[in-house]
Amino acid sequence: QVQLVESGGGWVHPGGSLTLSCAISENISTFDVVGWYRQSAGKQREVVAHLIKGGATAYLESVKGRFTVSKDTEKSMVLLQMNNVIPEDTAVYYCNARRMSPMENYWGQGTQVTVSS
Repeated sequence: QVQLVESGGGWVHPGGSLTLSCAISENISTFDVVGWYRQSAGKQREVVAHLIKGGATAYLESVKGRFTVSKDTEKSMVLLQMNNVIPEDTAVYYCNARRMSPMENYWGQGTQVTVSS
């Protein structure tokens, strides 16, 4: 069973920065898509950023220009650099890894990010 373990969440001031990390127990290169989702209180889980095999990235409109998704192939990790955070970024952030054929979808346990003064 593939395991994803997030770290790096916590409390940060508005305008501050935070880096989330996700360690994947299998070779990250075997996944077609890796990335981050988030879920805030009373809302549905939403995709924050994807990194697609081949190098393409996709971002939630509200985080474009502030967040950057990347991967460390050697360490089999996916990262989310969060800059200039705002209170609306407060949520539980989940790491996700997917293979398309056959479909396999894996989640981490989530890490809380709180943006507040």
